[in-house]
Amino acid sequence: MQQYISIFTLSLILLLNSCGNVQSQQATNLDALKFSERIQKDPSATILDVRTPDEFSKGHLINAKNMDWRAADFASNVSKLDKSSPIYVYCLSGGRSASAAKKMREIGFKEVYELDGGIMKWRGANLPETTANTVASKEMSLEEFKKITTTDKIVLVDFYADWCGPCRKMKPSLEEISKEMASTVTLIKINADDNQELLKTLGIDALPVLHTYKNGKLAWNNLGFVEKDEIVKHLK
Repeated sequence: MQQYISIFTLSLILLLNSCGNVQSQQATNLDALKFSERIQKDPSATILDVRTPDEFSKGHLINAKNMDWRAADFASNVSKLDKSSPIYVYCLSGGRSASAAKKMREIGFKEVYELDGGIMKWRGANLPETTANTVASKEMSLEEFKKITTTDKIVLVDFYADWCGPCRKMKPSLEEISKEMASTVTLIKINADDNQELLKTLGIDALPVLHTYKNGKLAWNNLGFVEKDEIVKHLK
């Protein structure tokens, strides 16, 4: 009997610890508004952008430091930061920042907060950012977008980014569709990094996204990876 009580007690302790860890992990993932509130309350907070330098130059959070998660020296560079102070980390959509945050916790950082959904969610909430890029923007305007999606063909628009895994996975299927259905379908690829204002206007705050337009009107939209057969169904 005592043995059964001990086993039950141990199971209960493990369950409570597990729940506590889940709650702790959830608390470190902050939506855009909460992320903004936290860094405003702590002006000395370290804000870490783990995207590439090119992405960073096109727009980033004010006072953010840039350390590319995929760079070989990421671990050594980030180790120079104060491990006892809160770190607020983000990327474009959340994948790289999650990996970076995990690594940082493993090497001793006490408080690491992640921007849930990345800077795309930040932009979707119309929160402020700055840019190190002084070159005139070549971003597509909404008027230009409307013009290229208003044709006598069906227009398939692929909103993508080079860093996006699902985008790369869909690329061969989209290229096949472009060739096989060339007489009736026009494929347009729009890089999210180079067209931030357009995506914000269209309400796109995650990737990949596919749109189909018929006679200039949005006929279908999809968020996330989708198989070729499903795409083709919406192009007939």
